Amino acid sequence: MPPTDANADRGSVPADPGRTGPRTAYARARAAVFSRFAVEDDDADSEDTLDLHLPSEFVALFRAGTPGLLDRLHTWGPVDTPVGSFHLVPVRVARDLPLIHGWMNDPAVAHFWDLAGPTERTEDHLRTQLDGDGRSVPCLGALDGTPMSYWEIYRADLDPLARRYPARPHDTGVHLLVGDAEDRGRGLGSTLLRAVADLILDRRPACARVVAEPDLRNTPSIAAFLSAGFRYAAEVDLPDKRAALMVRDRNLRGVL
Repeated sequence: MPPTDANADRGSVPADPGRTGPRTAYARARAAVFSRFAVEDDDADSEDTLDLHLPSEFVALFRAGTPGLLDRLHTWGPVDTPVGSFHLVPVRVARDLPLIHGWMNDPAVAHFWDLAGPTERTEDHLRTQLDGDGRSVPCLGALDGTPMSYWEIYRADLDPLARRYPARPHDTGVHLLVGDAEDRGRGLGSTLLRAVADLILDRRPACARVVAEPDLRNTPSIAAFLSAGFRYAAEVDLPDKRAALMVRDRNLRGVL
């Protein structure tokens, strides 16, 4: 599918005078949202960056059954990869907290995620996303039915990251950790990164780019992204790290 025009969704949506109900309400709310988008103009060469605030009425409509900010990620289903069947499963705190908390307290993970400590710290991190407007969805990555990794799929264009690079509408971001030490360092991460990036591009037709921002010091992670078909786009300063901006482009997925 060809890249989506970056400006296609930025105009207002006219209401259909002959219709009422959720579809028209959605259009009105969507128009209201885009009328509140702001442009950062610090760099004359940068592209528009969207305001990070979503009105409550718009969020309510997403929760009422519209596709949501990540196009019903919970329905995406498994995909075949060279290492087995892989499935992104949205986190359920009651079921998944002990496993994720254990991974966050692995020193190799804690060094970059900074979520080691009591269970409550991990739980707060998960619930902040789960109780939000749907712009970030925490998931377990299950390989052949076994949870072995943790992922966050998020709207990069609606994230604070968007203030640090020339974001485009519908840019989708990825955070990843591989849970068990024996699964690291053997190419599994790069294989799954490629599969997930392609899954996002397949399931989110409006998204032209998948992005990530690993810590610049995390050279194994950067190498995994490069092996997964991402390109090194820039270095960006974030509040807690200097990061490598990695980008997988829809129009280059057959090349890289």
